[in-house]
Amino acid sequence: MKKLIIASTSTLHGGGYLEYLLPALQEHFAGCASLIFIPYARPGGITHNEYTAKAAAYFAKLGITVKGLHEFDDPAAALTDAEALFTGGGNTFLLVSQLYKTGTMTPLLSAIEKGVPYLGSSAGSNICGLSMQTTNDMPIVYPPSFKTLGAIPFNLNPHYLDPLPGSTHMGETRETRIKEFHQFNTPPVLGLREGSWLDVNGTAVLLKGNLPARLFRQGFDPVEVAPGSDLSGLK
Repeated sequence: MKKLIIASTSTLHGGGYLEYLLPALQEHFAGCASLIFIPYARPGGITHNEYTAKAAAYFAKLGITVKGLHEFDDPAAALTDAEALFTGGGNTFLLVSQLYKTGTMTPLLSAIEKGVPYLGSSAGSNICGLSMQTTNDMPIVYPPSFKTLGAIPFNLNPHYLDPLPGSTHMGETRETRIKEFHQFNTPPVLGLREGSWLDVNGTAVLLKGNLPARLFRQGFDPVEVAPGSDLSGLK
């Protein structure tokens, strides 16, 4: 019985860390006393300990204690015993590389599949899809595989941005890059705008937040998906 919140971002402009998700997280983690935070996506400027402390300060408001996965001698075993999980944002290439290096990709999926409540934001959301190939991040390291958790049956593009009307920027838009992905790959891609998230309960995958998402499928024009839509049949 999967139980996930897959968020486009951790922080909205003008708001605090995870502030906009507070009501959803209070319900999502109800009854949980402890949580393991996965800080592997943060490439520099902040240590794993500092990143974990940031998460711990937030979850203290929910009465939940936090320990970083990097603090365990056997991180794979720690995931097996976890009461709740949160993977923070950063660089998806680094995150995926570290999950494979530490042997925690498979135990993380096993924990999710047995119903351990999971929260992902940004890179931590990217890894919930079939692969990390629709991330926005720079390839600063080389992971052994692009394959990720496959906790949902499609790919994600967090922080999805629409082209700005009247912009003189001549580079690729997010839409252009996702269409390039579909030149060689078939999985659907959901562009999650800031402030949107997916609420996964069992096989149900609901779009939450006030904004529609942008859905891309190979061979079709992109379409807008309304908040509240069930995406569990998307393959």
